Amino acid sequence: MNTKQKKKLLRFVKELESYRGRHTELVSIYIPSGYDLIKIIQHVQQEQGTAQNIKDKNNRTNVIDSLEKIIRHLRLFKKTPDNGLAVFAGNISDKENKTDIEVFSIEPPEPIQLRTYRCDQTFLLDPLKEMFEEKEVYGLIVVDNREGNVGLLKGTQIIEISRLTSDVPGKTTKGGQSQQRYARIRELAAKDFHKKIAEVANKEFLTMQGLKGVIIGGPGPTKETFFEGGYLNNEIKKKVLGLKDLSYTGEFGLRELVEKSKDLISEQILTKEKELLDRFFAMLGRERNKVVYGRDNTVKALELSAVEIILISEDMDDAFIDEIEEKANDFGTHVEVISEGTDQGKQLKELGGIGGILRFEVHL
Repeated sequence: MNTKQKKKLLRFVKELESYRGRHTELVSIYIPSGYDLIKIIQHVQQEQGTAQNIKDKNNRTNVIDSLEKIIRHLRLFKKTPDNGLAVFAGNISDKENKTDIEVFSIEPPEPIQLRTYRCDQTFLLDPLKEMFEEKEVYGLIVVDNREGNVGLLKGTQIIEISRLTSDVPGKTTKGGQSQQRYARIRELAAKDFHKKIAEVANKEFLTMQGLKGVIIGGPGPTKETFFEGGYLNNEIKKKVLGLKDLSYTGEFGLRELVEKSKDLISEQILTKEKELLDRFFAMLGRERNKVVYGRDNTVKALELSAVEIILISEDMDDAFIDEIEEKANDFGTHVEVISEGTDQGKQLKELGGIGGILRFEVHL
């Protein structure tokens, strides 16, 4: 997905997110590539018949009218687009006594994987959101003394690689030497179990392409014991972004770990952006002729094949971003789209919304 496609999809999703139905009157339909549109239209017509059973008159009318608009819209296509089609319709009026049934559709930049139909108070947008979310890979380790899980986060998909159960005995209430001996047995069994978890993690993560970081979680202090115990390969340990306290292990534990680690993952994305901006602004102060900024100077330097990395604000118009990406591709220049949510991102915008780190000095 290029920057222009991503921005178009983002704007589309943001607009549809702004609409709320008074009832379950907003219709979402996802059609994967290869599906016969005639059959899809027939299915929508069947849903019109089913909608006759909706008790609330206004809701019933809005759903039926929305489905009719979808049918008319689908008839404009000779066949399903290559990546499939997402179609939405509903009453988007924010006035109680006014109806405004609108239909929206998009051929997404990535193939649609599911066929679905839904009526709700909001449009179903998660399948589209997943397309512009980061596809980078993060390693997941959930550990306590009873169970261990190693998994991956790819985009929004959580994949369990391995589930291990331990032979660590439960706690005992016996006193004296028996209690001390039992505690040593538990400690040794826990160490052996942690080694097994680490062996799986080391094997999976050490040579994995695109691994951006590893996150460890678990109930109680076991995760700290595991992390500090020297079980993980040093290269994997360097990639650990943080430790999170969890209530669960197993599949629920992996999901809880992802949910509680959104701050770490967002920070990683922003860190990459910050490093580039730090480099740009530092060079702007020390090596003025090794950077450019502003539309005209950046394009001139790009056409001289002098630009190593272009930094461009996400707020720039699509046509210009598309032009820059095409030129950059010709000259082997990397393009990085910069968010406006940071002070440095705002600074770049003040410099014209675009700048470049140069391969060699240029005097413009």
